[in-house]
Amino acid sequence: MSDADARTPAQIEADIKRRREQLAETLDEIGVRVHPKTIVGDAKAKVASKVDHTLGRAYVGANRLVSDVKGQFVAESGEPRLERIVPVALLVVGVVGLLTVGTKRRKA
Repeated sequence: MSDADARTPAQIEADIKRRREQLAETLDEIGVRVHPKTIVGDAKAKVASKVDHTLGRAYVGANRLVSDVKGQFVAESGEPRLERIVPVALLVVGVVGLLTVGTKRRKA
């Protein structure tokens, strides 16, 4: 005689009741998962996560770029590197001067 044959009707009914409750819980979980609000919320969370990740990577990249540029104009001791700053400053002044002269000629 197997275990299934040895069970009493009360045990079988209790097993059926327990399985029905488990099935009801499973169906409730499925209902929550496929509810439109849940799906939209999950999609929003995924998009927000990707945006945060992308912005974080952009911030790290920009921070690295700023550090690299700063390293070109500031020595490790913290003192400015005048041999690099002066030529760049002269170049900027020259470009601004040319743009100013060019703008004045167009207006005249």
